[in-house]
Amino acid sequence: MRTQVAIIGGGPSGLLLAQLLQRRGIDSIVLERKTKDYVLARIRAGVLEQGLAGLLEEAGCADRLHAEGFSHDGTLIAYGDEMFRIDFKEHTGTPVIVYGQTEVTRDLYEAREKAGGPIVFNVEDVVIHGADTNTPHVTYTVDGTTQRIDCDFIAGCDGFHGVSRKTIPADLRREYEKVYPFGWLGILSETPPVSHELIYSNTPRGFALASMRNENLCRYYIQCSVDDNIKDWSDDAFWDEFKKRLPADMAAKLVTGPSIEKSIAPLRSFVTEPMRWGRLFLCGDAAHIVPPTGAKGLNTAASDVHYLYNGLREFYETGSADGIDAYSANALSRVWKAERFSWWFSSLMHRYPDQSDFDQRMQIAELEFLRSNKAAQKAMAENYVGLPY
Repeated sequence: MRTQVAIIGGGPSGLLLAQLLQRRGIDSIVLERKTKDYVLARIRAGVLEQGLAGLLEEAGCADRLHAEGFSHDGTLIAYGDEMFRIDFKEHTGTPVIVYGQTEVTRDLYEAREKAGGPIVFNVEDVVIHGADTNTPHVTYTVDGTTQRIDCDFIAGCDGFHGVSRKTIPADLRREYEKVYPFGWLGILSETPPVSHELIYSNTPRGFALASMRNENLCRYYIQCSVDDNIKDWSDDAFWDEFKKRLPADMAAKLVTGPSIEKSIAPLRSFVTEPMRWGRLFLCGDAAHIVPPTGAKGLNTAASDVHYLYNGLREFYETGSADGIDAYSANALSRVWKAERFSWWFSSLMHRYPDQSDFDQRMQIAELEFLRSNKAAQKAMAENYVGLPY
């Protein structure tokens, strides 16, 4: 087979890139190692920056987002029984949109299929060849048969465990990582949200987050030990602990119910540099991971797509390689700012095993400063709604 851009990874970043390129008449083939149903079953983020919403509009995939998404003009931050609000509209003029990543992926699959864009599922043994030449190609197997795609460029959108990052020689890669000493236990429940806006809560018992997907679907989290076993957390145990980490007035309003999904996610910050090697470009989790605090994972992947799509578009439409040559530097500049925000917000809201009394008082002082200082609120709001591309 022959295509212009081979895209490894059929998650939202790979699909979004494919759809944007398709709208510009640039051919691509998407390779995904799992099934479509498996990809759609992943429970992921649900807060979208306006930059991502704009890319979905450009890709022709935003109708359901605008019809069903919830615009949030702020967020709530609690510590103990104290709570205050960061007003996004006041400080930035911009809201965020609550719309599940699963729904984003579903919309992108529908658009890809409607456009007749090829997606190959259940691929195995993916190997990238000649990425440092002008004639790269990708080989893979499906049902035991080896296939080959010749292409101009390769977009590695295959996540942290994918083949793309590892294709860049180890002596040319530099990786930065911070592993956090806790995880997030999350449940999905068909219950009305305890609050219209998200609640981030710092308590002596640990962090909690009250999030939502729609008017009758909530995603709630509590900080837990990385060694916890999901089997040891019954629904009743989760709800009991979650209530203790909300302000009393919110806990009194909480509607509980059976979980329809429950999982524990470890937290890490990770960045690899560079994000380009020859004609191979890393995108999203293949190049970087952020803690979920502040909802930057999908949104940072979207900013990668923005820079890569525009670089490729410029190359095919004008012959200029300036955009693709600047891709890694431009993407990493924004990635590191998102990493900083997620690291800062995680450090502010969680309890660490080695925290001293002094450290905890510093957290409270930082929260009270944020509560009372408009400049600090503006800085947080600007980062939360998304820095410009």
